[in-house]
Order: sequence, then C-alpha cells, then structure tokens
Amino acid sequence: MRIVAVMLALVSAVGVAQTAAPVAAPAQNAVPPGFTTSFPPDPGKTLLPLPEGHTWTPLWPDGAPGQQGNEVIDIPAVSVFLPKENPTHSLVVAPGGGYVHLAIKHEGYDIVQWLNQHGVAAVLLRYRLGPKYHHPIELGDAQRAIRFARSHASEWGVDTSHIGMWGFSAGGHLTSSAGTHFDAGNASATDPIDRVSSRPDFLVLAYPVISWDPTVMHAGSKKYLLGDNPDPALVTLMSSELQVTEQTPPTFLFSTTDDRTVPIANSILFYSALVKAKVPVEMHIFRHGAHGAGLATGNPELSVWPDLLLKWLKENGWAQ
Repeated sequence: MRIVAVMLALVSAVGVAQTAAPVAAPAQNAVPPGFTTSFPPDPGKTLLPLPEGHTWTPLWPDGAPGQQGNEVIDIPAVSVFLPKENPTHSLVVAPGGGYVHLAIKHEGYDIVQWLNQHGVAAVLLRYRLGPKYHHPIELGDAQRAIRFARSHASEWGVDTSHIGMWGFSAGGHLTSSAGTHFDAGNASATDPIDRVSSRPDFLVLAYPVISWDPTVMHAGSKKYLLGDNPDPALVTLMSSELQVTEQTPPTFLFSTTDDRTVPIANSILFYSALVKAKVPVEMHIFRHGAHGAGLATGNPELSVWPDLLLKWLKENGWAQ
C-alpha cells in the first residue's frame, strides 16, 4: 500500500503527459532478412552490424576482469560516435534487454545517431550479460565505459564534467547503478583509464528497471543480474532507489503508466528517492505506451519525449 500511495501522490505532483502534436518523425529503418537487432544474435541470424565506419573497442584490451572466455559475449566493448562538429558533451548509452540480451538497434544504434544529430558525442556500451555473467561484472563494465569516455574527453573536445549515461529498461538499472555506485578513480593506477572518476555527471533513464522489491520488480532482470538465490544484502545494495544520496547525479526519467513489462513504480520510486535527497530530477510519465519504445519514432503520443529530453539537456548545459 505504501508504494501505491507514493505512486498516486507523485503522479499527481508530476503530471501525466497528454497527447501532443509532435513533428512527424521518420520511420525506423527495416532490418534486412537474415539479420537480428538482438545481441547475442538470435539462432541462425547475424547481428545487425554497426553503422558504417564504426567498430567495437574492447574496454580492457588485455582481457576484462572476470572474463570467462574469448567469444564476443565475453568481451565488453564500446563504439564511439562523434558528431560532425566538435562536441562538448558525451553520453554512454546502455541498451536494455533484461540483462540477458541487448536491444542493440532501437536502444543503441538509433540513440547514438540521435545524439550525434544534436551535437553530442556518444559511447555505445556492449556490456556482459547473464546467465554467464552476474553482478558485479555488469556494473564494472559500465564504470569502465564512463572512465573510458572521461579519459578520452579532451581528445574529443568534450568537457570532462559533462559525461552522462543513458540507459533503457535493464540498461536503465545499470545506469542508475552507475549513478549510485561510483568512485573517484585510483590516482596511482598503472592504467590511466583507472585514474579517472566513474561517476556519471547526469543520468537519462528510459522506462528503467530500478527496484528489486518483489511487488514491482522485473523478475527476469533480477535473475540474470543477481542469480537465482542472491543474498538479501546484495538485493538491497542493487535496488537503486535505496542507494540514492545527495551525490547521485541529476536525472531525467521517462516512462509510461501502462508499461506491462517494467511497472511505472520503478521510475516513481527512484524519483521519490531523488527528491528526498534533493537531487535535481525531471520525470515525464505518459499515459499509454508499450515497453521498449526507444525514441518512439512513428508513435504520435510518445515521440515528443526525445524533444523533452533535449530541452532538459540544453537547459542544464549538456547539449548545445
């Protein structure tokens, strides 16, 4: 009942977005026959390749901590997307997929290209997944990606204090985890990437998994991240709404009320925790919309949300 009461109070305070009249968006590109947008690839299919001119860079060239093999699923990596004009801001992008696969196109390729269109550098993260890998592997991959972006910021012309992270669904949980579990880096580390902070300067969470409260959690994400019988202390540690402090980065949240996959309570609980900690936060709740909308291209009711995000980024100095 407490969660329901919090939800009702916050929806009343924040408001539910009504249908607007957005500028028409182009339809998403079709996936060619024989290809898949899911990583690891569906059986008998080939993963849709990165956009032309881009490659994957292993996060740890000499092997990642806890690596259990040498297949592509064992090698966390990033692909860097720079806009045509010099950027001053950057986001690490974490696709969702329940910690068992990555929705690599509409929550990955499409996102980094959208960021580039608005003058923002993007670092697409391919993190390790269950059931082969569990916490803390995924969080370590995210922290390394943030350090990677920060360590290369001057090379790209990006302000080192303008490194954000954007996650979808389970990637939203990973992003909220990165925003609640971070360190300043190790100044004496041999690897220069490890010398810089893993704290994202701001968070963007799209229909995120947040909590492992049994009444609101996405059970599959919990299983693949924490295993079948995780220690209760670990469950608490990785419930992001319970780990918010005044040091948690400013956050933008987008969700839909009738999401049947990840309950809206996840977003509201994180919002409530941020408000309590006096962390700047903006949340947009739409009345209708299926889970996994991405940029919601072609959906008249939801496709305004990237415009709201862009406005927030510009107002805070994280986009031009």
